[in-house]
Amino acid sequence: MSKMMKFERKGDKENSAFFEEYLPKIYERREKSGLDDLIDRMRGIVIQVQTGDALAYLAELYLMTPYRLIRQYQNATHRVFVLRVKPEQPDLFVLEPLELMYADTYRSLNIPYMRARSKPNVRYIGEIYGTKNLGETRRILEAQEFRFRENAHNGFIANPHFAFTEPSYYTSNCVGYTSSDLLDTDSLELGEPFAVGAEEQKTLNATDALQREFGLYKLVWGVDHMASRVLCGDREHAILEFLCLNNYYFWGAYTIDDQNSSTNITRNPKVTNELHSPAKVFTANNTPFYVKTVDGLPSPTEDFVRNFGRRMHHVAYEVEDGQREDGQKNIDYVVGKIQELGGKFLAQIIGECKDFPDLKQIFSRTSQYSNLITEYVQRCKGFDGFFTKSNVAFLTQAAGLDEKLDKQVTSPLAAVFD
Repeated sequence: MSKMMKFERKGDKENSAFFEEYLPKIYERREKSGLDDLIDRMRGIVIQVQTGDALAYLAELYLMTPYRLIRQYQNATHRVFVLRVKPEQPDLFVLEPLELMYADTYRSLNIPYMRARSKPNVRYIGEIYGTKNLGETRRILEAQEFRFRENAHNGFIANPHFAFTEPSYYTSNCVGYTSSDLLDTDSLELGEPFAVGAEEQKTLNATDALQREFGLYKLVWGVDHMASRVLCGDREHAILEFLCLNNYYFWGAYTIDDQNSSTNITRNPKVTNELHSPAKVFTANNTPFYVKTVDGLPSPTEDFVRNFGRRMHHVAYEVEDGQREDGQKNIDYVVGKIQELGGKFLAQIIGECKDFPDLKQIFSRTSQYSNLITEYVQRCKGFDGFFTKSNVAFLTQAAGLDEKLDKQVTSPLAAVFD
């Protein structure tokens, strides 16, 4: 039996016989092929923004996250901004196309969807995982019929220090690999270094100063998990496909009945701290949108997919457990200060965190620069997990208010051909 099957399964979501048959087979194939030994942890997160939005997005990250700009480069197609929290945590690569009409595979994933096409190059591209041998990792996966990006127009994706899979059929996310030292960014040949403009740097410095003035930089630690939303029928395939491509394991899944959805978590067994290799979460409807008027059930998860396409929905950051001298929990303090500075949130903070293990969580409004929601989580008194069923039901409902279908658009492609 695979060692991955020894992890205690969490949750109440029942999987199909197909899922339960192939999960151990996938683990065993990974172990026998050597993939489990080759792949280490998540080393990078890659997000593309619209031309002209990079510095505004960086300012947003400076306000809401601990990421800080360490280097920037320009290649033939993009400006590449490298942000870091700590060396042991994944770096963030923000890509900005040089040309407004730049087009590539990721743009084509956005165009069919009404909420995505207004900024068609905005895309969460995927993660980069460390591997001992890039060529061997690629050889193993190609032998298993996985396809890698070939002759990519995107200068970052085409970089020989990386190997990226084609976008997933089930999530539209890519998985990247590298055996290079990401701490030495100059060695990655990302392009020619350039200097950020004086006014742009002034804005970043001012935002950084505000975070430090209020002590937020000490309280928001880094990425805890990230969640993709997929269609009902793609849930199990998305999870199993992802588990084929790295060393994560299926931690468990919970059904959120009143929101007609399930939350499914995968984790990296090689780390003891999620900040070093964040969990990957997959959310899907329990039943497809077209029967919601028959069953009288909501469909916020699938409404999001119909609006934006299959893609990453939110990135969650862990807030240090504890409270202020006045008894205010750290997450309440962080969110309150960010709101004072202009940050917008979808609802109030959920969870109590009194005298027992609990979780407090909140979603921000969707970023106009990345199309991602920022989540904050505070695990109180040693809470083990990523959500409570009541919390995630409320958060799903809150996010759904921003994901209603626009009835004025009769077809996802109507606006493209007008």
